[in-house]
Amino acid sequence: MNLLLDEEGREEIAANIKPTDPLKFKDSKKYPDRLAAARKATGEDDALVVMKGTMNGLPVVVAAFEFRFIGGSMGSVVGERFVQGVRCAVADNCSFICVAASGGARMQEGINSLMQMTKTSAALHLLTEKRLPFISVLTDPTMGGVSASFAFLGDVVLAEPNALIGFAGPRVIEQTVRETLPEGFQRAEFLLEKGAIDQIVDRRSMKKRISDLITLLRHEGKVTAA
Repeated sequence: MNLLLDEEGREEIAANIKPTDPLKFKDSKKYPDRLAAARKATGEDDALVVMKGTMNGLPVVVAAFEFRFIGGSMGSVVGERFVQGVRCAVADNCSFICVAASGGARMQEGINSLMQMTKTSAALHLLTEKRLPFISVLTDPTMGGVSASFAFLGDVVLAEPNALIGFAGPRVIEQTVRETLPEGFQRAEFLLEKGAIDQIVDRRSMKKRISDLITLLRHEGKVTAA
């Protein structure tokens, strides 16, 4: 968030939505214990933080994943915060940006987690109806149910250099198909070569690149030289 949003005028969205444990899930640890440990490690209540503010003076809503919170996994809170971020962008008539860093769906929430794939993807139609840009930024890693849902639905899809992006990991695929995979086939550079993403952008240049894209997509002014 600090790299993307201007310092003044930030406001967090849907921070009041917090995870519960409706399935009473337990693997090697109870789900509430995992949540408590993740909160302590990150200072966040879940794996997605959504804020509205400005980016080089342009109004935006930004959703950013915290990978250290249970691998950035998408559960019901992540899905609802994402949707509320989209609705806020529509209400404020501004662009929506999501920075993904996730291992996929959160297994501790079962089918409730998988449902977020359709929920988040469907919400993006609200932006399409209003002709508002959705810019998707894929960082290392963007995998599983996140890559298979909203992550590739951006009007523009950016990625960081060498980011691991895909559904199943390369080791799982190799063990399943019993073939050697092309070197780096799930890295950002391979995906750019194959046309799956639009640009690779260094994190330090991301703010200017996104604000330039918004300016072009919304015809809001001139793009300045780097």
